[in-house]
Amino acid sequence: MKKLTVVLALLLGGRLMAQPTPFEKSKGTETATYFEAIAFYRQLDKASPQVLLKDMGTTDAGYPLHLVLVSANGQHDPAQWRAANKVIVMVNNGIHPGEPDGIDASMMLVRDIVRGKTRLPDNLCLGIIPVYNIGGSLNRGAHSRANQNGPREYGFRGNAQNLDLNRDFTKADSYNARSFARAFHFLQPDILIDNHVSDGADFQHVFTLLTTQYDKLGQPLGEWLRKTFEPALYQGMDQKGWKLFPYVNFDSYDLSRGMTQFYDPPRYSSGYAALFQTIGFVPETHMLKPYPQRVQSTYDFMVTVMDRASSMSAALKANRNAAQQEMQQAREWPLAWTPNRNRYDTLTFLGYQRDTVISEVTGLPIMQYNRQKPFSGPVRFFSYFQGTKAVSIPRYYVVQQGWHAVIDRLQENKVKMQRLQKDTTVEVTTYRIEEYKTSPRAYEKHYRQSDVKVQARRQQVRLLAGDYLIPLDQPAKRYLVEMLEPTGDDSFFAWNYFDAVLQQKEGYSDYRWEQVAAQWLHSHPELRQQLEEKKKTDTAFARNSSAILNWVYRNSPYYEPTHMRHPVFRIE
Repeated sequence: MKKLTVVLALLLGGRLMAQPTPFEKSKGTETATYFEAIAFYRQLDKASPQVLLKDMGTTDAGYPLHLVLVSANGQHDPAQWRAANKVIVMVNNGIHPGEPDGIDASMMLVRDIVRGKTRLPDNLCLGIIPVYNIGGSLNRGAHSRANQNGPREYGFRGNAQNLDLNRDFTKADSYNARSFARAFHFLQPDILIDNHVSDGADFQHVFTLLTTQYDKLGQPLGEWLRKTFEPALYQGMDQKGWKLFPYVNFDSYDLSRGMTQFYDPPRYSSGYAALFQTIGFVPETHMLKPYPQRVQSTYDFMVTVMDRASSMSAALKANRNAAQQEMQQAREWPLAWTPNRNRYDTLTFLGYQRDTVISEVTGLPIMQYNRQKPFSGPVRFFSYFQGTKAVSIPRYYVVQQGWHAVIDRLQENKVKMQRLQKDTTVEVTTYRIEEYKTSPRAYEKHYRQSDVKVQARRQQVRLLAGDYLIPLDQPAKRYLVEMLEPTGDDSFFAWNYFDAVLQQKEGYSDYRWEQVAAQWLHSHPELRQQLEEKKKTDTAFARNSSAILNWVYRNSPYYEPTHMRHPVFRIE
């Protein structure tokens, strides 16, 4: 009886493993729904010890975020993967569910690994998110991607909060992003692949690739990625029949101006991954290419990454470790990056000629790509970036316990911190916000702060028992610097987490403050002298009684010290 049970299980498992996906059943015209994808992976989990479907937390849609763990030996503990020095590749699908190529390609990939059709190297393991934006996936339709060629129906870009989740990795407004952070730090991947579809200029390439901006990864890992690993991926895809080209900013189709590598700040998946010295790839298949080609090229790219990462695993691990060590030794770090226009590579671009035709809709001249006139030509590619807005790195940051949302985000990203056991007064460096610009329009649920200028000063600050002391000697070092320095592109201050300090809470009545101010100036002649000197050099100020009273107020102990003070302190 036992032997019969085993045989039946094997037969049942074989049938489950051979199941075609909805994409395959429809001959490449349809994409799997969220429920179909999860049911498919549940079958593979039951059928094969190589696959484990794991719940990583909730999402804004109320459904769990799943992570599919795949390993050749059926061992599914990433800590043991790391102990065995295995390469860990994380794949994210359906962040924009209207771009479902990765959802279908990943289902076929895992099924083919289980069947033995596609080889999973012994020294490499996978962690795949089947569908990230579940709310958007459930909001299916056929018209939201007006420029796209298939599939018939697909999900919507916005999630259950109408957020674009590819702008949410650091601000983490969504439960999705918080569960993603849990999955990311559970895996601690060497490589992240976040599958997308482009929406822009027309060209011959089916597949373009956004790669982590090399310089942001640090010298050892960035240079190895640029000179060795990425060229190997291009070569591998070329052997499979796909001519890759970088995903670039198409501000203009004037190729004489060259093309600039896409800049990925930490709000994006690849920029977020770089905070932890993880190589990020964002495949962008071309929206107008047939859906079966897009899915197949995505499948082939993931296989190429697996093969090349496996064969180069020693160099990958060594260079990533060197980048982590370099970051630990860094004494300052740039918070922004700009392209070096004096340095470039020359690439071959496969495009289409642009013609001017008369629009059938407007009756006016419009630009049109002419697919009957393809061309191939050299183009300058600007992918060397220079760091700007560098800041020194302190020994510790201090975050006061009242800023719960920030503390939550730090904890979700595995930041090591300790709480003060008693009230204490410490000399710290504080920042006063001197200037900033608030966006006049909402962007992903926020009115972001930019062009931030601060004034640093040393002062004694009383900290309370329960406040958080955060050492910089930890793996999250770069994440901490970029999130807690107010001038960072995607800092917590930029995303409005600290806007409360911009509002003054106490004030005065002019008639009463007039008397108190006079007494204060009388007892502080040095301040009276500064006031008189300011009145001499600023005639408009000298004629403005409200401005004069306010100046005295702000230079007295009556003015609240927390107004405009960034509530993260540095211990140098």
